[in-house]
Amino acid sequence: MTLKEATERVVQLSTAIEAHNRHYYVENKPVISDFEYDLLMQELAGIERLFPQLVVATSPTQRVGSDSLREFAQVAHKYAMLSLNNTYSIDEIREFDSRVRKALSDEPEYVCELKFDGTAIGLTYVNGQLHQAVTRGDGERGDEVTANVRTIGSIPQQLPPGDWPAAFEIRGEIFMPFPAFERLNSARAAAGEPLFANPRNAAAGSLKLLDSRTVAGRGLECFLYYILGDSLPFDTHFDSLQKAAGWGFRVSEPAVRCRTVDDIVAFIDHWAEARKTLPYATDGAVIKVNAFAQQRQLGMTAKSPRWATAFKFKAEQATTELLSVDFQVGRTGAITPVANLMPVLLAGTTVKRASLHNADQIALLDIRLHDTVVVEKGGEIIPKVVGIDRSRRDADSPPFRYISHCPECGTPLVRDEGEAKHYCPNDAHCPPQILGKILHFAGRRAMNINAGEATIELLYRKGLVRDVADLYRLRKDDLRHFSHWGEKSAENLINSIAASRQTPFPKVLYALGIRFVGETVAKRLADALPSIDALAQAGRDALLAIDEIGERIAQSIIHYFADAGNRALIDRLRAAGVRMEGDARAPRSGALAGMTFVITGTLSRPRDDFKALIEQHGGRVASDISTKTTHLLAGQNAGSKLARAQKAGVAVVSEAELITRMK
Repeated sequence: MTLKEATERVVQLSTAIEAHNRHYYVENKPVISDFEYDLLMQELAGIERLFPQLVVATSPTQRVGSDSLREFAQVAHKYAMLSLNNTYSIDEIREFDSRVRKALSDEPEYVCELKFDGTAIGLTYVNGQLHQAVTRGDGERGDEVTANVRTIGSIPQQLPPGDWPAAFEIRGEIFMPFPAFERLNSARAAAGEPLFANPRNAAAGSLKLLDSRTVAGRGLECFLYYILGDSLPFDTHFDSLQKAAGWGFRVSEPAVRCRTVDDIVAFIDHWAEARKTLPYATDGAVIKVNAFAQQRQLGMTAKSPRWATAFKFKAEQATTELLSVDFQVGRTGAITPVANLMPVLLAGTTVKRASLHNADQIALLDIRLHDTVVVEKGGEIIPKVVGIDRSRRDADSPPFRYISHCPECGTPLVRDEGEAKHYCPNDAHCPPQILGKILHFAGRRAMNINAGEATIELLYRKGLVRDVADLYRLRKDDLRHFSHWGEKSAENLINSIAASRQTPFPKVLYALGIRFVGETVAKRLADALPSIDALAQAGRDALLAIDEIGERIAQSIIHYFADAGNRALIDRLRAAGVRMEGDARAPRSGALAGMTFVITGTLSRPRDDFKALIEQHGGRVASDISTKTTHLLAGQNAGSKLARAQKAGVAVVSEAELITRMK
């Protein structure tokens, strides 16, 4: 590999990993498995070892993926919240042991624990009371979620009398047990809401809810496994767990002391099978050097401790026959091939269907009908086909032919450059797309209309609702002839539709279902352009000038408004009373016109207050440093963004200086 090739590949890998970090940590909707993610990271790390000059501070190998959301206050970690190196290889566990022994003068002892598949949390206690709960974030700063954590019964609010320090932090993993996960997804299915892919996503998503009363009903639990602080009353990790249990914490279980690497391997081998009987998800084992003095001697890298590592269990697999392939059409027209399988028992459930991803994956594996396929279930609702047994294939088995036309409406499929999936472009007349758009429009995070999937499907099948504007034509009399509808149910639906007319413009924009316009992008667009008419008239250059709007999103918006049917639909929604413009917020002045700010550090008020002030005086606010950034508003503990801003020559201002500029 040449330096040029390495440079290009590093950029490709870093971009992909950053996207997957956001899917995993922030959106709680991973699109690849942990194993596939780890392969990307390993490839990037390998290239950086060969070409050290390509390593930069912002590389994914040098920092922790962030789970931070703008809605929560940001808190700096007193102690960096690092992630662990992980491996799927027993040989690499032996190499870890060798490195530890070479670096230490005394024999090490290890503690082996299970690796819980949840979301990391740091809890600070002051004088025995829970003071603060902070997520991992980017390892340096995280989201303050104390109110939500107080609803978790296994986390003590007040410690019983004991020898705990006056102030300390204890870290652990918040998770959702399988029974709670099943109840939650059953309720979401009944309400027509999208299901969580696995308990980890459900736990992370629940912890980031803005209403702690909803969090309280999610059944979250917590295991704790690491204590930090001054003058701690123990010298080893194992003793710290025993103390924590005595103080009333639910500590990591099991925790086993191991003298040799063979002891570690025995622990891994045992729990690779025994974990299947547990009522919560585990995805590996964690191995830590026991003595704190030895931990300090081994030290840290920029991203992870040298005294600990994680072994990841392989996802469970089974083999079965591929009977047929269905092609599902999503809301955006995306085609997803799904394998119909001879039923097989996998990870405690009977599997009959599995994802085939896309045409490229089918071609890569050379999957054919009636092949014996390998099915993997790594915590996802729908398992995946990850391989085939060619030795059992019939000699005359023909290659699989991917469909060329939409299975629902017969329209020729298209595939955009750089896209993995094929799409049906007939979004105005393809039934699954129409139904998907209505479901999306009515969803809780969009117009919040009290109608589940079954209700929307019934209204569509009966011809009462053919597009989203038809919802506003419904009357109670239209629903009287439905056998399971009572007077109250009909009234609730009609009232919910009426209330949706007051939905704020950014949510309306998201509800329209413009391709690539998610919640965050809709908010950006609504902040920059005051109405649907302004958005419709905005050209490519005007759209690209908006923070976080790239070429793909800009072209999608232009394409949407170029369609006469979409414009007519917006006119009907407007006539029905749906809000098509934002709140009038004329700038108080043009003092900050032409300036783009990034906000970082701890400020005297929430960041959104400063964002509103900047925008009201003609400025703009971006989430990260870029070539468009002109100013950095820096509070206390500003961290890495301050250093990057200074290096880039961006003007750094304090709160006081900002206020002065606005006068």
